[in-house]
Amino acid sequence: MKSYGQFCPVAKAAELFCERWNALIIRDLASGPRRFSELQRGVPLMSPSLLSSRLKWLIAEGVVARHGMGGKHSGYALTEAGREFAPLVEALGIWGQRWTRRELKAHEIDLGLLVWSLESSSNPQAFGPRRCLIRLELTDQPKAKRWWWFLNQKGRCELCVDDPGGDVNIYLACTLPDAIYIIRGDLAPATALGTGRLELLGDGWATRAFDEWLNLGPLTKIPSRRPDAKPG
Repeated sequence: MKSYGQFCPVAKAAELFCERWNALIIRDLASGPRRFSELQRGVPLMSPSLLSSRLKWLIAEGVVARHGMGGKHSGYALTEAGREFAPLVEALGIWGQRWTRRELKAHEIDLGLLVWSLESSSNPQAFGPRRCLIRLELTDQPKAKRWWWFLNQKGRCELCVDDPGGDVNIYLACTLPDAIYIIRGDLAPATALGTGRLELLGDGWATRAFDEWLNLGPLTKIPSRRPDAKPG
């Protein structure tokens, strides 16, 4: 890792936080402990070996620690020092929502990050004790990447690449870019439904809880101030 060669505390902190991928690892750990496989899904373009190397470095710097998560595998969690980065992560998110949002470019249309975001940030408690299976159809994708399932039960949401079986309670259909615009806050779900950019069908008890399940965070409420931002 390259050093700025300065004793300035801003420079020292930036050497750690601003190294490529580190901010995203800290971002994902800020919401709670994660297993290695879960961290991988948040940084799909990062190789497993590089992720492992960065975690070892962050552990050595006292920012991350190993965390027992039950079963055979341990996970990772932020230390007290790591948690002090949380306001910085939030501030970056606010600035990014306000000043970087525009029409998506081809290299930003990330299917892996979309489905991981839906799994990790959704609220399965929205359906109460009921099992709820959601099928998402990305209408612009090839057959192998077109359908995704989200199984909500026992307080957890699990992403499934194959149909897990049982009744589907919610059917969703939209393009991949529109799905990203929705979770990024550019396109309100109600607007997407009203304009036909999102199709929502299924059991009444499940569809009524869809917005609560989607669980869009406070960052999505921050309006873009870019003159070239894509309208909702």
